[in-house]
Amino acid sequence: MPHPTTGVSRRAVAKAATAAGLTALLGTRATAARAVTRLGPRTLDLSVSSAALGRSAPVRLILPSDFETRTTRTYPVLYLLHGAHDDYTSWTRETDIEAFTEGRELIVAIPDAGPTGIPTAWRSGPDYETFQAEEIPALLARDYRASGVRAVAGVSTGGYGAMAHAARHPGGFAAAASYSGILDTTAPGVPPLVDAIVARENLPPLSLWGNPVLNLLTWRDFNPRARAAGLRGTGLYVSSGSGVVGGSGDWLPEALESALWPSAHGFTDTLARLGIPVTTHYYTGGGHSWEYWKREFTASWPMLARALGVPE
Repeated sequence: MPHPTTGVSRRAVAKAATAAGLTALLGTRATAARAVTRLGPRTLDLSVSSAALGRSAPVRLILPSDFETRTTRTYPVLYLLHGAHDDYTSWTRETDIEAFTEGRELIVAIPDAGPTGIPTAWRSGPDYETFQAEEIPALLARDYRASGVRAVAGVSTGGYGAMAHAARHPGGFAAAASYSGILDTTAPGVPPLVDAIVARENLPPLSLWGNPVLNLLTWRDFNPRARAAGLRGTGLYVSSGSGVVGGSGDWLPEALESALWPSAHGFTDTLARLGIPVTTHYYTGGGHSWEYWKREFTASWPMLARALGVPE
């Protein structure tokens, strides 16, 4: 069972609102939605022209049920980040997030993170961190009445992104949740795993953060564990399975889950040393798949809802 800790303070929510508001008002990167495709009564896809990416990229939005009728109301935003070798459609394809958020009076934003799903500033390439943590919030505040109160959750490399964004933008997110995320990028065995994700998409091997030895300071700068102090005051949820140990025999997703198990523990151990509360759910077996991530999202929802100020 998850181990509950203290709830999100009003101060954390206020900090999130202030940070996002300043981003919207003072951000220097112009971001515009070039095209909107309506997929349903509440769901639409935006094609966003991004200076940080140097191109247009998609963002899927799920709007509140009363968005069209309560035209002066502002709404908190839940950002959902996809994993490696997937895309911005994954959360609506794999979960019932549209039905789940019906009547809960929040905006759901599912931004693109590229083919690797690693939402960071690449050494040789696009800056997905700025796109997700600055440009999209500014766009939503300007065009979709986002209030500035934000929470972020992600699976796999998106779980990395959730904790990295919150740690590298202190106070920018009221809560962050990671499901099977890569939470210590310099832990033994993790750099080769990250390099394999990059290589699978036929991208240059050092284009992410460079060489993990020669460019160790860069790898540490983007490492959620190394930046954990920035998470103080943020509501946190971390879940991960042991994978092969106690698993069912589906070896590939279980082996991947096993590889990330020590990384997650190292991250939450660091939070404990810093005195930063976190709700953890470490479970026996499990695989690196939506079967488990859907369950973990539901388990983390009360924490996310409190941070966003919406009904559980």
